[in-house]
Amino acid sequence: MALVELDQFKSVLATYTEPLKEVRSSLDLENKAQRIEELEREMEAPNFWDDAEQSQKKMKDLKNMKDDMETYQNLVSQMEDMETMIEMGYEEEDPELIPEIQEMLDEFRQSFDAIRIKTLLSGEYDSENAIIKLNAGAGGTEACDWCGMLYRMYTRWAEKKGFSLEVLDYLDGDEAGVKSVTFQVNGTNAYGYMKSEKGVHRLVRISPFNAAGKRQTSFVSCDVMPDIEKDLDVEINDEDIRIDTYRSSGAGGQHINKTSSAIRITHFPTGIVVQCQNERSQHMNKDKAMQMLKAKLYLLKQQEAEAKLSGIRGEVTDIGWGNQIRSYVFQPYTMVKDHRTEEESGNVGAVMDGAIDGFINAYLKWIALSSRPAQEA
Repeated sequence: MALVELDQFKSVLATYTEPLKEVRSSLDLENKAQRIEELEREMEAPNFWDDAEQSQKKMKDLKNMKDDMETYQNLVSQMEDMETMIEMGYEEEDPELIPEIQEMLDEFRQSFDAIRIKTLLSGEYDSENAIIKLNAGAGGTEACDWCGMLYRMYTRWAEKKGFSLEVLDYLDGDEAGVKSVTFQVNGTNAYGYMKSEKGVHRLVRISPFNAAGKRQTSFVSCDVMPDIEKDLDVEINDEDIRIDTYRSSGAGGQHINKTSSAIRITHFPTGIVVQCQNERSQHMNKDKAMQMLKAKLYLLKQQEAEAKLSGIRGEVTDIGWGNQIRSYVFQPYTMVKDHRTEEESGNVGAVMDGAIDGFINAYLKWIALSSRPAQEA
């Protein structure tokens, strides 16, 4: 019996030989090794830290490249270790080695999937931080509660990834939950991962706010954009925008000001609205809001050039039936299903606790596959 299982392990490992070569090619490790040497030489120069912002960016790039090299080398080592263990298994015919090899294979698969997904994050802004805005749809308290639940889900996901999160704007629901929240997820590839969440999220459950105990459907829109820090070449005419100040509201964290320093900018030609109330002064809030507006307009311009008008909008206009990207069903059965990729999970509790990597990874693979024919053509 042990020999049969060892044959199976050997067969499974063989299927990873070519994909591992593809990962190496996608990671461009030869060029990264050269670039690491260059950056390490630059760091030895006495004037390296003269421009602190530029130096920190280079240090971040260096760390990311070294991480990629190390992750790939670990994969190769894991594969070699398994091959050795399988050979030992054949020689010694020891069935006790089977669970150990299975554990090694499970760990290898997990590591391989993680780095393969990373190779799909090759978009211009995938490596940037992400700015997410959640808006409760029609449905009053129930929709606001759903908005709060999604906000918690993304907060938990960010924590598990080791990302930090800061609230930029927060508006409480009238009775419970959140009417709208804008927050920033800080970490390498945050936008690359979070872009999968853009769209309408649908909840089906027996509402705790409905005395009749009937099933209710609620919708929340999720808008995602990269936090582009560089000065974008976007012209904004003064007559095209309105800037309003308002008093911060809601429980968006202890760092939110309760003074009238919050800023809302409305861009008339596109209908885009951006808000920020988290920074320490009205001036800083205005700068952050303008940066967000420029990023939205820049991406919108890019998408128009590509004739993809379904992209960045200030709000997702139709927060309702037929527009959802994902459904979360609590009753009469439990199921979370993504309508683009067909990825699903029956463990609603885990998903709401931040276990959304399966949906994110499926989306990235789906996007890569759907764009391949166009590239080959």
